[in-house]
Amino acid sequence: MPAISQLRAWWAGRPPAAGAAVMGTGIISLGLHLTGYETLSRAALALASVGWLALAADFAVRLVRDRSRWAAEASGLPALTAVAATTILGTRLSALGWQEAAEALLALSAALWPVLLLVVVRHWSRRMPGGVFPVCVAAQGLSVLGATLAAAVGADWLAHAALVLFWLGIVLYGVAFARFDIREVVTGAGDHWVAGGALAISALAGAELVAAHDVDAYLWNDDDNGVLRAVTTALLVLGLAWYCVLAGAELARPRLRYDVRRWATVFPLGMTAVAALAVSAALDVSWPDGLGEVLLWIAVAVWLVVTAGAVRSTTPR
Repeated sequence: MPAISQLRAWWAGRPPAAGAAVMGTGIISLGLHLTGYETLSRAALALASVGWLALAADFAVRLVRDRSRWAAEASGLPALTAVAATTILGTRLSALGWQEAAEALLALSAALWPVLLLVVVRHWSRRMPGGVFPVCVAAQGLSVLGATLAAAVGADWLAHAALVLFWLGIVLYGVAFARFDIREVVTGAGDHWVAGGALAISALAGAELVAAHDVDAYLWNDDDNGVLRAVTTALLVLGLAWYCVLAGAELARPRLRYDVRRWATVFPLGMTAVAALAVSAALDVSWPDGLGEVLLWIAVAVWLVVTAGAVRSTTPR
């Protein structure tokens, strides 16, 4: 019983940034699926699904029973991770062929996104941590899921909506970067990695839009598709550059103590790997493929380390 009481106490004090754990686990599942490790992928998907259901239940309970705390958390920087986590889970379910479930998650995330976006932006300030970038991640997550479903079910309108969100996400990245405190690169507790992860998910969105065009050549003309391919490649290169900068900063100034914001490190690591794999397949270029698999196993290793840290943080001392 004491262990159960302690778990409840931990869950009650859980910051909303824990939603990044679902994002990180979900993107690891997608990466393992893309590289053919289906058993491991489904195991990670099961964990991500359980985490998402727990977070969704917690979100609903606080909305009904503790609206002041819900409002405070909804206005915080990590709030948009709820949208991003939902879109990542939906994308993985779509890859399984569960299109109805993916469509339901798209509808839910699309309904939450504008509300949380407005609330979060109203609380912006100068020199913010990496948690400012989920404004881009959430928009691009919607674009990824929309483009994936458009290709799967043949919905042209969904592909066009995903394209609009793709360009909007790039604009939001620029706005967020203008408010990002660049010192976080060497002082951040983990969420500073989202500066690179946001570019990676933008590249993934571009790759999914190119793939949707390959399914339906009438979505947009060849010139538009050429621009989309060029921008997608540029986003991947920029994301990889951020990866190198952030990894170098970690080596120069190690931050080894566990922090829940380290889940916001797992997600960009996994997302960069998935983006490389998806760009390789969609644009029919070989160089990102092997790199993507290497980066995926780095992400899996970090996921294991962060999971161990999370488990230790709940253990009585």
